[in-house]
Amino acid sequence: MSEKPQKSDVADYSKTLFLPQTEFPMRAGLPQREPEILKTWDQIGLYRRLREQAAGRAKFVLHDGPPYANGNIHIGHALNKILKDVVTKSQQMLGFDSNYVPGWDCHGLPIEWKIEEENYRSKGKTKPDFRDSAAMVAFRKECRAYARHWLNVQREEFKRLGIIGDWDHPYATMSYPAEAQIARELMKFAANGTLYRGSKPVMWSVVEKTALAEAEVEYEDFTSDTVWVKFPVAHIPYGPSARRLGPPNEPYPEMRPMLPEGASVVIWTTTPWTLPGNRAISYSSKISYGLYRVTDAPVDNWAKVGDLLILSDKLASDVFKQAKVAGFERMLDVPSSMLNDMTCAHPLRGRGYDFIVPLLEGDHVTDDTGTGFVHTAPGHGREDFDIWMENKSLLDAGKISTTIPYTVDENGAFTEHAPGFTGRRVLNDKGEKGDANEAVIKALIDVGMLLARGRLKHQYPHSWRSKKPVIFRNTPQWFIAMDQPITTNPIRWEGSGVASSDTLRNRALKAISVTQWVPPSGQNRINGMITSKPDWVISRQRAWGVPIAVFVREKGDGSAEILQDEAVNARIAEAFEQEGADAWYMDGARERFLGSRANEEWKKVDDICDVWFDSGSTHAFVLEDPVHFPGLAGIKRKVDGGEDTVMYLEGSDQHRGWFQSSLLESCGTRGRAPFDVVLTHGFTLDENGRKMSKSIGNTVEPQKVIAQSGADILRLWVCATDYADDQRIGPEILKNTIETYRKLRNSIRWMLGTLHHFRRGEAVAPAEMPELERLMLHQLGQQAVIVRQAYAEFDYKTVVASLSAFMNTELSAFYFDIRKDTLYCDPPSSVARKAALTAIDIICDAVLKWLAPVMSFTTDEAWRLYRPDAEPSVHLTLFPDGLESFRDDKLAAKWETIRNVRRVVTGALEVERAAKNIGSSLEASPIIYVSDRAILAKLFDVDLAEICITSNYEVREGEAPPGAFRLNEVPGVAVVIEKAVGKKCARSWKISLDVGDDPEYPDVSPRDAQALREWKALGVTVGS
Repeated sequence: MSEKPQKSDVADYSKTLFLPQTEFPMRAGLPQREPEILKTWDQIGLYRRLREQAAGRAKFVLHDGPPYANGNIHIGHALNKILKDVVTKSQQMLGFDSNYVPGWDCHGLPIEWKIEEENYRSKGKTKPDFRDSAAMVAFRKECRAYARHWLNVQREEFKRLGIIGDWDHPYATMSYPAEAQIARELMKFAANGTLYRGSKPVMWSVVEKTALAEAEVEYEDFTSDTVWVKFPVAHIPYGPSARRLGPPNEPYPEMRPMLPEGASVVIWTTTPWTLPGNRAISYSSKISYGLYRVTDAPVDNWAKVGDLLILSDKLASDVFKQAKVAGFERMLDVPSSMLNDMTCAHPLRGRGYDFIVPLLEGDHVTDDTGTGFVHTAPGHGREDFDIWMENKSLLDAGKISTTIPYTVDENGAFTEHAPGFTGRRVLNDKGEKGDANEAVIKALIDVGMLLARGRLKHQYPHSWRSKKPVIFRNTPQWFIAMDQPITTNPIRWEGSGVASSDTLRNRALKAISVTQWVPPSGQNRINGMITSKPDWVISRQRAWGVPIAVFVREKGDGSAEILQDEAVNARIAEAFEQEGADAWYMDGARERFLGSRANEEWKKVDDICDVWFDSGSTHAFVLEDPVHFPGLAGIKRKVDGGEDTVMYLEGSDQHRGWFQSSLLESCGTRGRAPFDVVLTHGFTLDENGRKMSKSIGNTVEPQKVIAQSGADILRLWVCATDYADDQRIGPEILKNTIETYRKLRNSIRWMLGTLHHFRRGEAVAPAEMPELERLMLHQLGQQAVIVRQAYAEFDYKTVVASLSAFMNTELSAFYFDIRKDTLYCDPPSSVARKAALTAIDIICDAVLKWLAPVMSFTTDEAWRLYRPDAEPSVHLTLFPDGLESFRDDKLAAKWETIRNVRRVVTGALEVERAAKNIGSSLEASPIIYVSDRAILAKLFDVDLAEICITSNYEVREGEAPPGAFRLNEVPGVAVVIEKAVGKKCARSWKISLDVGDDPEYPDVSPRDAQALREWKALGVTVGS
């Protein structure tokens, strides 16, 4: 029976049909319904009940990567938080104690910017003078209030997504206990000797006036000035006694060519402004070099006839082309042994740059572009700094000062360490190019050292906040050493027997190797980042953050001794615990914390910690703090011999951000990673694959989607995507998601309506069920294996895809369609009807639980209607167990044949319906020709009229007539459709010769007559 029968002309039998009845509406109305469900969760204390219910289970803790408390949430936030919620709910339903404590990152520059803009610049007020303690503390209080406001706004927006967690007790990096613990974590690095103050080139934002970590930098197109510059050869020593650089025991060649007077080494750079900071030239022994003479050039050219230039042989032609040289000749080889001993003069010698410029061999030098030589300014580049420091002992031996000048200040202006250029700007306050490049280039032209200039569009580092270019500049900063041994105990690598020094880098690399990465590609990504990571910069020169709460005493070499005093450290941490980190900036803080040592030469450090150090320490003040987070108390991870698991989940950009800072912080202080599993997701793009931008107008705001369609639509979209890759969202994609949701909801609604007539006391044992029910339970058992494994592996797209196919194809389009006649029309006493209801009850129970982490609101609304006598929320249940016992592969194989036959019949019916020979399939009586005896043997005990939803059928062995309908993929089966013979049952619409056999009910079939008698016995008026 495929449709509800219309009222008979003779009698109305509708009251005698078991038609679906449910309060679960066809139209979801999610925007209105979901807030009501959220209130219900609050009323029943859902979060509390989950914790009470899970007490004693192994813990699965998803530690929240803190979003920044600044502005409304966007679609990326929604994706991230929904994924976390699906993890948490599914792990809880898999049998773990899965507790989610949300958190927020509250310190840092963006909030400072907002306060400066909203509270000062926009009102014409002067920014506070942070040298004044009261002004500093007042400004920090403004920042704290701003962060608290947005924390509360975002909390409500996250809750609206259906996220279950400890929203009443979230963590915040600005809470007093958190600030105290961050300070304690920093003190641990000071104690183990890895924290130090150094002078290093760091990426510096002129606009933001702060150093940036790699995680805060993105690369964008930028057009740079390029110059080819001559460095005059100053000296080529001969003989061992004259050697300046190089391995001391390496013998000199007996003979080598003489360089003529006046030769120059040529360098190429895209940052002319760094030339005042030049202190060396790098070369490679793998590159072939030669001495070239210019033979022809325009009269007014920078490159003159007779110029002698040392260049990479591979790049010489390109250089002369750039220099507009019409003719040149190669005079002789310049071997690397000669370069090793060579020194040059700075091109601006005589203008305050009267020092020796040595040549240093470096692995970073290539002959892909440029000249084969690299201008080396150790204050303006990481590789420049590294090669300079690697050669420190040789430079000292050659009486070459290794002091790195501070040529550029925090405003991007040259200092007095750049003679002739003081005050010139590399970048201005808006991040635009200043006049430094042109000033340097003009000076080079004036002294005849410029060979050529040009412009190059290339990828250049920009601040991810200001979107403005950054510069490398030498600054005093605080670092955590990556390669400083922490203890004398070696790190042993499993399986190899190799031992390494106990450094932060090696600890982190080992921790990476024993962590589960989802997807696995994440391991290689972070492994590469840690392998090549320079010392970790953790300082910022700003106001709103946790201070680097140490005292230092200056040393004569520019470094600083850190005070190691447990009593001082305890006073600091205790004050932060009670008053927050503002205590560090209050009047008298130095004397308060130093106590009896205040008369010593200890200086208070006022730099703040990088926010990545803050968030990297969250494991310490959340996962390890049973006082403030008792729900997380007692975590004993597998690495400690326990059963508990800690997961971190964020976007793939956090390999360079939170994953990395958390890894390094924990490895430095605890010797291991703070996590067992790390899951990453991609970024959200529009449906055309473009990055979302307000200026383009292609953003999708989660608030609008929720207001129009409901949070469950967003949740379904998240779970249906391959989150490991970048996801797309837009109107058309959401339209498809809504359609998927509609089909799932309709299947749930039909099951709820049908089960209105189910009494659990009348349940039929699976073994006593008809084959069709046992087939569906077999398929349910298959789904159980797929769904449980997918949830265990965090593969939510498989959950959605598998359950959608099962519910739409196997249930709605097959099983439900077939069983409607039995369910609606069979007598109350029918075992077949009761068996079908029992099977649907088992299926409904499983489906609602399996979909609960995905469609949290919809399944919870359905659950309360389905099981009002059970748990008050589906989220308090576990995934069903034991469904795999329904598996019956032999039965499934038989029914695969039956369904193939059904496909042929259905195809034949469609042809007849299209030709308007029949309307409903109940008007047909197919003749099924089977020439394959193996198929025939599987059909003898099957009611194909029921399976094909026809009124009758006939199976004939042998070949079919030529006009019969066939499907190529089902050989041996053909169908001819004939009209069903007999009368139409007024109750079930089936056409049968036995309609009228029962004189009491002459307009229905005997089956329906028996049903009417039973209904009448139950007191139901029949046929009025």
